Amino acid sequence: MSDDKPQDRWTQGPELSREEARRAGQQAAEGAGPASDEDAETLRERQRLAQLEMMDRWVGGVLTEQRRSRRWKLFFRFLFAALILTMIATTFYSFYRAAQPSVMAGQHLGVVEVQGVIDSQSPANAERIIEGLRRAWEAPGATAVVLHINSPGGSPVQSQRIYEEIMRLRDQGDKPIIAVVEDIGASGAYYIAAAADQIVAAPASLVGSIGVIFSGFGLEKAIDRLGIERRVFTAGDNKAFLDPFKGISPRQRAFWQEVLDTTHRQFIDDVKAGRGERLSDDPELFSGLVWTGEQAVNLGLVDRLDTLDGVARARLEAPRLKDYTPGLDPFDRLTRRFGRVAAEWMGLPQAQSPLRYQAY
Repeated sequence: MSDDKPQDRWTQGPELSREEARRAGQQAAEGAGPASDEDAETLRERQRLAQLEMMDRWVGGVLTEQRRSRRWKLFFRFLFAALILTMIATTFYSFYRAAQPSVMAGQHLGVVEVQGVIDSQSPANAERIIEGLRRAWEAPGATAVVLHINSPGGSPVQSQRIYEEIMRLRDQGDKPIIAVVEDIGASGAYYIAAAADQIVAAPASLVGSIGVIFSGFGLEKAIDRLGIERRVFTAGDNKAFLDPFKGISPRQRAFWQEVLDTTHRQFIDDVKAGRGERLSDDPELFSGLVWTGEQAVNLGLVDRLDTLDGVARARLEAPRLKDYTPGLDPFDRLTRRFGRVAAEWMGLPQAQSPLRYQAY
């Protein structure tokens, strides 16, 4: 190529003719061919590796999720198996308890426990205590039936049922029925004790509380301040008169007080029928006050001061006690408590009276 060719001002080299430029471009394309093919192959390999990496991640995620699912399945299977085994063990235990002899040989005192709040859903319910009374009464070796009481009271209906059963047995006159009060025998618990032939308490026991209580709240002003609308639909003008978010009229208040007074009168009449002339004429006797065992002796609410062990020693040369209270089924007790808590949590009404023979 001659040096006297004009210089190209863009490339700073000799200016080429069209034919020379075409040949130079062709040579450049032929020289770049293998490199372009190599770059395309590298790009395809990278894409393939990226796809494989993505596939590995997806498979790993699926396997992790499957492992988690398997763990939860195993957990629930073990939990279900544990529940089944617990139910089976409870059933066999109940059969074992039922198969044990319920009668003790030789003379003894037949004890029936009245522990805790008296309520249809509690261990101290009428059916259980009445069953225990009948077992102790029918046991040939039981020289006396002892109600071992440690309760603040509870349901009027449950207390009345137990009272009537004790009075029925007492009228038969075969065995003495003795109520022994531990820490507290108040309200509905004293209602039960009043039916016994004798009431024994410790000097510091709490006895009495002959009254009826209903407690609630008046929240109608609070709900107005919060701007909340209470929607209660009833058929009957007085159907919701105890709703805490509604006011109570003087007529409704007088009616409810009459209900309380009527229930209180039933309580007083039954205590008088059970205790008879042993009761003093103290005007505070039926006011709802509670006394110590020592004070209760002077009021005629208690016959004498003693303990369960002292009663056994006084009646038997070789003091022996036999508990005739029916055993509690642990599974049934658990389901009852769970049902009760669930009902309270959901706001469902409970099948129990709002009135209570209970010390507070």
